[in-house]
Amino acid sequence: MHSDLSLQHDISLRPFNTFGIDARARHYVRVTSSEQLRLALADPALAALPRLVLGGGSNLLLTGDFDGLVLHIASTGKEVLAGDTQHVHVRAAAGENWHEFVQWTLAQGLGGLENLALIPGTVGAAPIQNIGAYGLETQDVFHSLTAFDPATGSEVTLDRAACRFAYRDSLFKQEDGRHLIVTSVTFALPRAWQPNLRYAELAAAVAEQGIAAPTARQVADTVIAVRRRKLPDPREIGNAGSFFKNPVVSAAQCAQLLERWPALVHHRQADGSEKLAAGWLIDQCGWKGRSLGAAGVYEKQALVLVNRGGATGEDVQRLARAIQDDVEARYGVRLEPEPVFV
Repeated sequence: MHSDLSLQHDISLRPFNTFGIDARARHYVRVTSSEQLRLALADPALAALPRLVLGGGSNLLLTGDFDGLVLHIASTGKEVLAGDTQHVHVRAAAGENWHEFVQWTLAQGLGGLENLALIPGTVGAAPIQNIGAYGLETQDVFHSLTAFDPATGSEVTLDRAACRFAYRDSLFKQEDGRHLIVTSVTFALPRAWQPNLRYAELAAAVAEQGIAAPTARQVADTVIAVRRRKLPDPREIGNAGSFFKNPVVSAAQCAQLLERWPALVHHRQADGSEKLAAGWLIDQCGWKGRSLGAAGVYEKQALVLVNRGGATGEDVQRLARAIQDDVEARYGVRLEPEPVFV
């Protein structure tokens, strides 16, 4: 074992996942640099183990102990780059806290990420999940990233097209990209910034404050206030944010559903399909505020499953399956979980 690696054994992962699930890892390495990552995966004994790359643990459900190697990406560093005539480029290490990074860009006088304020997790996870909120997704402000390829032992640079972004999806969740480990991300922020108020709830919240021409900081503050009002703080109530993706159905299927449920919340997509509000579907099935054992549905937002204290991964899975079954039985739509199950 290389002296620059601090390998730990039989470590509780409870502090490293926002659900607060008390699972354990057989081996654990805190990675603060690309060199440490290279050294860890150059070790034959470690490279042969099942591997879990962990960032902020905010999009993760641990279903049991992990009998392998956890690589906890904790690298830091951020900088403003030159960019081009239309964009300023900013780069951050994968281990940087996402919300703190958003706040830092605003402090530099750079708008563009404010709609994604207060999303838990790390910078490295943002492109993997193609995180999105309030009318903005990572892909909309993405330039490129660097990733470590364990197969070659070297870093690669990928642009937006190579990342194959889709709704809550990317190359890194597919079979041919799952092995790549994101080490840094570069974003392209507009020089000629305009507020993105396409999301009706955000626009209404800004208007309620009587702000006619909001700054990027004011948009961020509004997003933060709305999120805090609707979503639980993981430090107080274990959760992974929105647990289910909003299902996308055909226009014909949406029309059929609207005939029976005229109040169905839906949003037309660019390709003509319709995105349904998973939270509305769950709420209509009566799950908001309910619990199964120590796992429950948050009282203020039906899309969020919570750990009410001492819940296991199986407790959360059992609750999720019950919700999926009820929604499918009533609406003919199968909800898909957002978090990664390990």
